[in-house]
Amino acid sequence: MIALYPLLPPVIHYGFHFLAPFAIARALFGHQRWLAAAGLMILANLIDADHLLATPIFEPNRCSIGFHPLHSGLAAAAYAAALLVPNWKIRALALGALWHLATDGLDCIMQGTW
Repeated sequence: MIALYPLLPPVIHYGFHFLAPFAIARALFGHQRWLAAAGLMILANLIDADHLLATPIFEPNRCSIGFHPLHSGLAAAAYAAALLVPNWKIRALALGALWHLATDGLDCIMQGTW
């Protein structure tokens, strides 16, 4: 088990970013829309584009929550407000962005940087 520990955080992180949206969308968006909703949730990972504004762009021990603009509390509030829009596509993107923040927050906890 100890030999696997270094692999566990990235497997959890990327699994939550790219696999969990399928399960979430299947549970929340119904039989006809779940696959498209999952795709939109995964597309919401583009909020990571704000990492390009940082110097250095990648810092392995930096917690993105609260550091990058699209990972801020204000951005999270905007994503949460977008859940109220009566359009399933907007809600799927908003849910994907919030799930992204939750996943990154979990990553920060696992790294001990939050």
